[in-house]
Amino acid sequence: MVNIDDLKLPPHHLEAEKWVLSTVLIDNEVMYILDWIALEPADFYQKEHEHIFAALKNLWSTRSTIDVITLSDELDKNDHLEVVWGVDYLYEIASFAITATVATEYGKIVKEKAVLRNILSACQKISGECYDQDPVPELLERIEKRIFDLTQVNLSDSLMHIKDVLNLRIEEYMEIVDNPDKLEQIKVNTSFSDLDNVLGGFQPGQLIILAARPAMGKTAFALNVMINAAVKSKKTVAMFSLEMGNEQLVDRILCTVSGTPMHKITKWLLDDQDFANLGEAMEKLSGANMYLDDKGAVTLNELRSKLRRLKIEKWHLDLVVIDYLQLMSAGWSKYAGNRVQEVSMLSRGLKELARELNCPIVALSQLSRNVEWRPDKRPMLSDLRESWSIEQDADSVLMLYREDYYDPYTDKKGLANIFVRKNRNGPPGEVELQRVAEHMKFYNLESPAT
Repeated sequence: MVNIDDLKLPPHHLEAEKWVLSTVLIDNEVMYILDWIALEPADFYQKEHEHIFAALKNLWSTRSTIDVITLSDELDKNDHLEVVWGVDYLYEIASFAITATVATEYGKIVKEKAVLRNILSACQKISGECYDQDPVPELLERIEKRIFDLTQVNLSDSLMHIKDVLNLRIEEYMEIVDNPDKLEQIKVNTSFSDLDNVLGGFQPGQLIILAARPAMGKTAFALNVMINAAVKSKKTVAMFSLEMGNEQLVDRILCTVSGTPMHKITKWLLDDQDFANLGEAMEKLSGANMYLDDKGAVTLNELRSKLRRLKIEKWHLDLVVIDYLQLMSAGWSKYAGNRVQEVSMLSRGLKELARELNCPIVALSQLSRNVEWRPDKRPMLSDLRESWSIEQDADSVLMLYREDYYDPYTDKKGLANIFVRKNRNGPPGEVELQRVAEHMKFYNLESPAT
């Protein structure tokens, strides 16, 4: 016969839970601390404590006074007062703590026990899935996703009442009004003012498609955006190049930052001044949080794995660039022979990954040859190659076009157009930039290259 003492309960600490609830009743400002450590009702092991903390959060969200009377009224509104053993238990909770100074320590204990319970739950699910004998790559992907989710300590229910979302958004609006600089921390500006005005910058969770025909300069433009983000704005950026090696990428980056003509770098025609300029550029770039990966034919699962690891290690990930989408592989045999389905899966996967990592992903894309057969060669959404789902999944679609590529006698020589063909957060538009080919650099028209 099994001894009751031998049965193991999931990790929990009821005294710590009581202390946390009690400190809020002693000092309402403790909720700031509990918000900071992301404590949620679901983190409480005892169901009664979960209901009490949910009521405390509701009162806090409306900036109401929190005491036993208001708490009991809030619980009663949701028919939870009797569930938590009535007002007497609330008075018992209120008198449990002596001081509110331990709120952080005990709040962390409650959170840690919740994380341990979630780890235990994830391990049980992983164990069960192993017996299902699904394809190993898919199983590894699910396991990695579960582990990544645990590292984010995001244990709240994804279903939220609109009131909760509204309250959070209003707080964010107020925070940005009070601290305008915070907006710059959230988004990634390209540093091309007209483009940033159209798009509002690249926002967390967005998938941005940058499309063009070959030789239009889309890789150079993407590198310009990366450099501006990493060097000027001190953002953490990562680029996955499926076409060029890291050495070629670094040559292009040095060319752009130093102003040294690309042909002098590739042909080793460097003089003393060039070396001085390159030295200054290397100093700037060495302090930038810029990461490069040149493994060809990367799969979506490999990309997820690398970016999750990078975000965990560096704590921040502000921008990801992929050059380019059509060179990626799903890595699953079920898409063999059906490239349209594979690209559709890839574009959807990148959008999901952008939301998961909470950072913008810029994916470069080729355009079909239909452009070459038209008298008007300015690209359109229908020119996106291999899949209509790219347009559907993207938050923004930018198309790069140079008239001087097709007409060497045009009066727009040295200019490039960025057509914003899709903009989920605003109207489409068109931006004109100056392009200096030998430096692989783009400039705002109002501040031309010197």
